[in-house]
Amino acid sequence: MTRVVAGKLFARGGARHPWLFDSAIDRIDGTPQVGDEVTVVGLNGRFMGYGLFNSSSRIRVRIYSWDEDRPLTEDFWRERVRFACQSRQRFLPPNTGDNASRLISSEADLLSGLTVDRYGDWLLAQLGSQALHPRLDLLISEVIAQTGAKGCWLRTEKGIRQAEGLPQIDGLLAGEAPPDVIPIVEHGLVYHVNLVDGQKTGFFLDQRENRRRAADFSFGRMLDLCCYSAGFGMNALKQGSVTSVIGIDTSKLAVENASQNVERNGFADQYEVRHGDAFEALTQFREESARFETIVLDPPKLVKNRATLDSGLKGYHSLNRMALDVLSPGGTLITCSCSGLVTHEMFRETLRDAAWQSGRDLRILEARGPSPDHPQSPQCPESDYLKCYIATA
Repeated sequence: MTRVVAGKLFARGGARHPWLFDSAIDRIDGTPQVGDEVTVVGLNGRFMGYGLFNSSSRIRVRIYSWDEDRPLTEDFWRERVRFACQSRQRFLPPNTGDNASRLISSEADLLSGLTVDRYGDWLLAQLGSQALHPRLDLLISEVIAQTGAKGCWLRTEKGIRQAEGLPQIDGLLAGEAPPDVIPIVEHGLVYHVNLVDGQKTGFFLDQRENRRRAADFSFGRMLDLCCYSAGFGMNALKQGSVTSVIGIDTSKLAVENASQNVERNGFADQYEVRHGDAFEALTQFREESARFETIVLDPPKLVKNRATLDSGLKGYHSLNRMALDVLSPGGTLITCSCSGLVTHEMFRETLRDAAWQSGRDLRILEARGPSPDHPQSPQCPESDYLKCYIATA
């Protein structure tokens, strides 16, 4: 087996970080091909881990095993999948009727580069590693064995494809193709999900518990910006904590889907869905002197890489500052960031500065992350990506 010698820059190896970057490699003893299993050792020759090689990515090696007695055999991969799927049974409350959840969460489940979500009887997989691609059929076959799912659809993000050298491989992986619409249930609300054309992975499952908890702090008129599926607003209406909701999204497909969700759950008279830009909408509301007792900000990822960190932080700052301008005194602000490169400290500083410029005293009531089926790994800080702050001003 090829040996990859990690240099001094791979100090994170001692903490079991799964990514070995090209800049942290001292030398490679051999000529591994994409997807080959390699042994990672330190400069002193000490074993560090077994991983998969990818010459097309800056992450040259993704490490999956830190045990010298556990090479990456078929049994190894199946055991990893079984553990991830079975552990979800403990994360999710029983007998709720909910039928959608994450089953595999990449680095947090020690399967770097793979996420798998379940929507009713179908699975949706996302592949973020070309090196893992040759083992994809094996991994998905075990997920199906564990869940009894009818089929699995694969989607890849354009940015990840480019970074990993992945071909355009979206399509049916196993079993039956999903129908155009899959009904799912979350907290007693029914949503229709399109796995083939939907945003991200079809539905933002990571916000499940945040949608429910945010309703406890919501009241009065709600503005639900970047509403996508209308989940935040509908949970608040279901609980009876708000009187009306205006939901806005820039995606026409999302607006159509949100409108249908609102209709099928019986909230058409209370939830108005509009197509538009969040920044433009806030500007218009400010000019009209409109005020809302509750505002939800759940924008798409504004920081996609380190080159866009500064501009993305400015975007979060502007969005929150403008929202505070139309938030009623004593109102509730539910503000989110799904940018992994934006740390909790950065996000808090952004909120602090936005509040200062708006002349508002902002108090954070709860700082929340993703739902329990989206665990985070302390060995991989990048997995701590979602921030959902419930605040008042």
